[in-house]
Amino acid sequence: EMVEGLYKHLMKKVLNANIDYKFPRISHKESMEKYGNDKPDLRFGLELADVTEIAKKSDFKVFHNAELIKCINPPDKFSRNEIDLLIEFAMGIGAKGLAWMKVTDKGLESNIAKFFSNEIQKKILEKTKAKKGSILFFVADREKIVNDVMGKLRLELGKRLSLIGEKDFKFCWVVDFPLFEWNEDENRWDPSHHIFTAPKKEHIAFLEKSPEKVYADLYDLVLNGVELGSGSIRETNPETQERVMKVIGLSHEEAQKKFGFLMEAFKYGTPPHGGIGLGFDRIVALMCGYNDIREVIAFPKNKNAECPMDGSPSEVDDAQLKELHVKMDLVKKK
Repeated sequence: EMVEGLYKHLMKKVLNANIDYKFPRISHKESMEKYGNDKPDLRFGLELADVTEIAKKSDFKVFHNAELIKCINPPDKFSRNEIDLLIEFAMGIGAKGLAWMKVTDKGLESNIAKFFSNEIQKKILEKTKAKKGSILFFVADREKIVNDVMGKLRLELGKRLSLIGEKDFKFCWVVDFPLFEWNEDENRWDPSHHIFTAPKKEHIAFLEKSPEKVYADLYDLVLNGVELGSGSIRETNPETQERVMKVIGLSHEEAQKKFGFLMEAFKYGTPPHGGIGLGFDRIVALMCGYNDIREVIAFPKNKNAECPMDGSPSEVDDAQLKELHVKMDLVKKK
């Protein structure tokens, strides 16, 4: 309530914008399902639909081995050239392709519609609530790829179809984040944010056997698809903290070596605590109508990590390097 009040006051004072609603809370799961990401832009609809179970029963082989199949149903009609441009866009952000079918009086029409029986077409239309004259775009792949592509495609359609109100401000809280995420490359669990976030009390029992079921006391503040702040409640129980560390592969010895000071402090009684970090530069950028915070921060860096205003980074004095026992091997620019 304090954070909501702060932002409502800020929006009124600076932009004379009345934010007269309580910020809705959206679970991480719902956000990923409907918007393809964990920072939803609520200024327009175009929610994604999961049609995996329906579409896999079709004769379209491309869909058969997909982990996830999602579709989006923009209301406008599209020319073939516009469809081709969207296919090009989708493939440019990681999709293997972008399947599509138009909604007509007779059902779904396209060069792939023949692979979908009348019954399956009917179920897809019921699931998506697609209306005659509109179009359905599909992406099928691994879950992460599908969500990433469809989330970006949704935003692109919002811009191309002028569905986004530039003067609209839609805040929300995203809650119920998973405490862990699976690292496919290293075949292990990693913390979604950091290892000191408290798991929800009702999920602690799942830590060892079902880490994927454990949600964290995490919360993000989002405005118009931009994360303004992220916060959490911290873990204060040393036993639970060590169990969390074991899930990500830290043994008791490693935990003591890296975080022994913290584990020791827990023994003396740590008060329950939490907080949130708010991005001042991000809200300023949004208020000014910019997409890049470099337009509003005091000393922006360029793509070479250099600051044009003060010339940093500057050379370090040899005496300072010697004092710190640091040696540098710089490659001279040609």
